[in-house]
Amino acid sequence: MAGLMKPAEHRNASGPAAIPDEIVNFLLTPTPGTWLTAARERLPELLIDHANCELKAASTALGFIYRYPEQTALCWRMSRLAREELRHFEQVRTILDERGIPFRRLTASRYAGSLRAAARTAEPGKLADLLIIGALIEARSCERFAALVPLLPADIGRFYTGLLASEARHFERYVKLAREAHDGDAESFDARLSEFLRRESELINTPDPQFRFHSGVPESPTG
Repeated sequence: MAGLMKPAEHRNASGPAAIPDEIVNFLLTPTPGTWLTAARERLPELLIDHANCELKAASTALGFIYRYPEQTALCWRMSRLAREELRHFEQVRTILDERGIPFRRLTASRYAGSLRAAARTAEPGKLADLLIIGALIEARSCERFAALVPLLPADIGRFYTGLLASEARHFERYVKLAREAHDGDAESFDARLSEFLRRESELINTPDPQFRFHSGVPESPTG
């Protein structure tokens, strides 16, 4: 997409896990260092919310199937994605259990809700926007996994490295489905996508009262 290439400093090639090129060339900005520092210091919260995120991702995929059962290609892809996300949920739960960290439901961060608030309400724009949001969530997850790898315990770093390929693949599927659902030409789709990318970048780079896997700049050490 024209106008969406990013500076080289967004790349994490010097660390154990490099951010996939397609993610580097998609997101407008990298995760702030203050969030990465908080994630390293608040590992139990990070892992608990990661588990919650995987569960929500599976639920979101099933939600697409429930709302759009007549769209065969969408349903097949979302069915496979839901199974993968549930597997990831199981893997994070295993890590929590091994560390003696009890799983609990956490309140949702502002991130996904704020993005969904900008989605259109009429079809087919609603479907296209929700799929764009899915792509943004997967892309940011992939970017953060890669950035966290050198900061976390080795076993979690290896696990996050192993998630990079699937998150990048989920991102690409969401973008492809969003383009197919968009009612317009490629230029109008890119314009719509750019609006969401700017909103996503703002959410990531502004102060956030909560610490979550997709939260913005932490305001305080608690919450």
